[in-house]
Amino acid sequence: MKRAANGKPKAVKPKPQVPDYTDAEPLRDEQGNPVWPAPADAMDHARAFLKQCAASNEKVLIVPDKDADGLSSGVQIYRTLTTLGLDKDKLDVHLHKRGANIHHEEERQEMTAKEPSYVIVLDQGSIKAPPIVNRSSARTLLLDHHLSDIFPDDAEVVSACHYPPVATSSLLTYEICKTLHEDLPESLAYLACIGTHGDLGNTLKWNPPFPDMTAMFKQHTKKSINDAVSLLNAPRRTAKYDVISAWNALLESKQPSDLLSNGRLQAARSEINEEVERNTHTPPKFSQDGRIAVLKISSKAQVHPVIATRWAGHLNSKKLEIVMVANYGYLDGMVNFSCRIARVARSRDPPVNIIESLKAAADLSTDGLKERMGESFARGHKEASGGIVLREAFEELMALLRVGEKPEKNSDDERAKKKPKTVEKSPQKNTLGNYFAKKP
Repeated sequence: MKRAANGKPKAVKPKPQVPDYTDAEPLRDEQGNPVWPAPADAMDHARAFLKQCAASNEKVLIVPDKDADGLSSGVQIYRTLTTLGLDKDKLDVHLHKRGANIHHEEERQEMTAKEPSYVIVLDQGSIKAPPIVNRSSARTLLLDHHLSDIFPDDAEVVSACHYPPVATSSLLTYEICKTLHEDLPESLAYLACIGTHGDLGNTLKWNPPFPDMTAMFKQHTKKSINDAVSLLNAPRRTAKYDVISAWNALLESKQPSDLLSNGRLQAARSEINEEVERNTHTPPKFSQDGRIAVLKISSKAQVHPVIATRWAGHLNSKKLEIVMVANYGYLDGMVNFSCRIARVARSRDPPVNIIESLKAAADLSTDGLKERMGESFARGHKEASGGIVLREAFEELMALLRVGEKPEKNSDDERAKKKPKTVEKSPQKNTLGNYFAKKP
């Protein structure tokens, strides 16, 4: 036990109590049953869609996001459709380019050129947009958990974003697919766990309403699941943006341990670990109100989300709510930034909402900064958001937040803190001062 200079034990500051993710109270229907991970009728429509895909034996395009959650969702769809009888030759995947999203016109043209009859979009986030592909005959299913109430035209949507505890896209996909064939629960379970740990972290407790994964974790250790997450996320973070390697490795796997010996994934992870270490020691600057910590880095690798997560668990301040890492080097002329809720703020009431906080800051502008930021500003989740914006616009946001400026002192508060010093006259006459005083 550490002790102070006076020999007494130092008081240990208690760590903030952070509620577990699954402690969130679910919404309930009229009969009192929890609505989770999404409304039952929407999930039933998704199952019918998948059955029709398999029975049609027509071209199906899977469009997953590039991280562990998105890739795990995509592989689950691939396995579900082939298990239901769809020929593998009818399946194709589209992985969007570095710095782009599926709503960019070039991406839409590439997807359309593959002439799919069915398109299944997974974990991509949702905005108001034209149909995913320029084919009037194509049907689109969108499975997602990012916060949004607007979606691309003509898409059938199953969104988990309003049904706490919000399921990841891979967990939502698992809940939809596992009932479609008796072989699917076992073959899809480790994929759902990889995707869920990828988004929610490796300390997650699999309590209800999350499914019981006891049997899965007896067969595959949590360490193998978490190592698989790290390996799958590495290629898309590299400057090469090698997402196809992660997709192929996961598609060919039978268990998480299959990924651990993949040389390409291991090399990518080593590259990212070095880049994180190079940038993670950047000192943060704070907004004037102390609520947002900002770290500015420059890297061709997508390490800003990793660094944001690290610092969110490290910084400790009563006022702090959000940790933001801004990467000035990922795309020319742009700033890619990631935000996480600081650990010390996770139990705040009301809860911290990153998206609302970012938009409120942009609304301080008098010339429409939020609109100029575009659709790629403040996307994602209330707990983990970010964006891609022009460098000039980002600097405007920093100026509005007054990042790096010292907090203004309240004169009344300062006077209250300063207590007048009182010196009592000692009754003792034989003092050291008298003893050493010069004699006249």
